[in-house]
Amino acid sequence: MNTRLRALYCDHLSILRGKYLPGSKIGDGSTRFCRSTFGVHYDKDLLDAPGAMMMQGLPDMELHWKGDEIRDSWDRATKIVIGDLYDTDGVPLPLCGRGALKRAVSDWKALGLTPKVGLELEAYALVADENGRLMPYDTPGAHVYGTGPFSDPLRFNDAIWEKADELGFRLDMITSEYDSPQFEYTLTFDDAVKAVDDIVLFRLMAREIALEHGVVLSFMPKPIAEAGGSGMHVNFSFVGEAGGNALSSGPVGGPDHMNDLARGCIAGLLHHHKGLAGLIAPTANSYQRLQPGSLSGFLCNWGGDHRNVTTRISSEGGAKARLEHRMADASSNPYTAVAAVLQAARLGVANGYDLPAMETGDGFEKWDAKETTATSLKGAVADLMADTVLANAVGADLVANHAFMKAKEVKKTRDLEGDALRDFYVWFV
Repeated sequence: MNTRLRALYCDHLSILRGKYLPGSKIGDGSTRFCRSTFGVHYDKDLLDAPGAMMMQGLPDMELHWKGDEIRDSWDRATKIVIGDLYDTDGVPLPLCGRGALKRAVSDWKALGLTPKVGLELEAYALVADENGRLMPYDTPGAHVYGTGPFSDPLRFNDAIWEKADELGFRLDMITSEYDSPQFEYTLTFDDAVKAVDDIVLFRLMAREIALEHGVVLSFMPKPIAEAGGSGMHVNFSFVGEAGGNALSSGPVGGPDHMNDLARGCIAGLLHHHKGLAGLIAPTANSYQRLQPGSLSGFLCNWGGDHRNVTTRISSEGGAKARLEHRMADASSNPYTAVAAVLQAARLGVANGYDLPAMETGDGFEKWDAKETTATSLKGAVADLMADTVLANAVGADLVANHAFMKAKEVKKTRDLEGDALRDFYVWFV
């Protein structure tokens, strides 16, 4: 089989859309897609969403990529690449999440700082029963931080690790999570765009390899109602102009050793807490995860080594100093989600927001936080639209498209519950 190219982009629903192209396209290149895919919903309903131009003839947009970003794939004789979206006049398409992340990186670089990002993904493994109904994968003896066949009898995670190593994904960890059959996948820190490219492609690879083992690997925030939720934690730091970790104040981290940059970032994330939820926890299913006492980013708070705060400060200092934002889930477009977190943090630095006191409660039975995320997608979309400062920083056109599609999603899912709600999302997330 001759080598071909799989050219992809990540859309507003975090669905990877693309084409297989001939080997002659390997190198700097482009191809066209219908722009109105930005009006397509999970149920394939085509809507007149802002920027999708459904009623203007469903015109083209262009996907552009660089030859040096093309990489080997897990598909036989296939190369793979994620590109940037442009309109047909060569202007960056404002609906493109990858473009929003590049703007966020540029905004930080204007301050002399280069964002570094590390993402943690959580997922559940599901299998079909004799009637085709999705059920939890049977993992007898599984437990948090479990390894080996009791946690993964089919050893599909071994196949994922082997292929990740072969393709140069820098895995930091695979382990079983608190609930069964739940797993966590973490890649090492990298420049922000490279880190998100890697996690997006790793997620696709993991799902496709799992499927070959008969497993549907779901990154939904809560695919099993009676079990815990799955998040996409965004860890970040910055390299300063002189090199070194700009969040570090020395070899020891934690709240007692924060510098002004760290304080400003946390203040920004708290200030935009409610608006962020509409972008980074963007499905009806997200609000089954975002609940009190759920270690999920529900509370508008911050702290040190405390998993019931939304913004957590690592106790590691020096090169490993970092902030961890725990609200996002993988039903969000990872490019848009990381862009939103970085922009909220930057707004805190740029606008000098006040930093509230650190959380002192346990987060289960008591907490200091006076504010939370909304408790529904409808409320989160309203909060996002009210936060025009954040929306403008991320991209007003992207947010308008997103909010329109999510308002429609509220109506599409309002009568769904249980497996019906899960199945609205599960094949895509």
